[in-house]
Amino acid sequence: MSLRLSGGRRLQSPPGQTARPTPSRVRLAVMNMLAVHLPGARWLDLCCGSGVMGCEALHHGVAAVVAVDQDRRMAATARANLELVAADRDPAPTVSVVSQEVLRWLQQPTQALEAFDLIYADPPYAAGLYGPICRALRDGEWLRPSGLLLLECSSDGVPPLEAGWQLNKQKRYGGSTVLLLQRL
Repeated sequence: MSLRLSGGRRLQSPPGQTARPTPSRVRLAVMNMLAVHLPGARWLDLCCGSGVMGCEALHHGVAAVVAVDQDRRMAATARANLELVAADRDPAPTVSVVSQEVLRWLQQPTQALEAFDLIYADPPYAAGLYGPICRALRDGEWLRPSGLLLLECSSDGVPPLEAGWQLNKQKRYGGSTVLLLQRL
């Protein structure tokens, strides 16, 4: 499978069949939805896979991306892709890739990192991680007060809204749905 950014740049495809890269039309729709929030923002990409969403965010002006994926091969692919896209920008944005299970990573003290403006979570659809991720993000104060959380999920399996979150927008793109949430 060939991955390309909206600007046409080719990216490395993730190894094997375990990844489900976000389709280009969903990526572009998300970037358009977030256009006013992207310049200079801090982006956290949870269950990042190939890193393509973080790459799109870099392409659209974010200042920093932290990407987390438990699969070492995915994390290596994400690192290569993010560093490639970051190298095109001047000044170069900050890029960090972590190979660790997402809930374990979210248990670290938030003082270790500055809070994020935008968080994108795209866990394996059937893994049951949406609720635990939302609770960890809420309790750990990973998101700035004006920040936004986006969840990509199966259109057939939209997760229930967790306490402490408000649904701002829900958009369906064929088999994928994106939820735009804000902290209460």
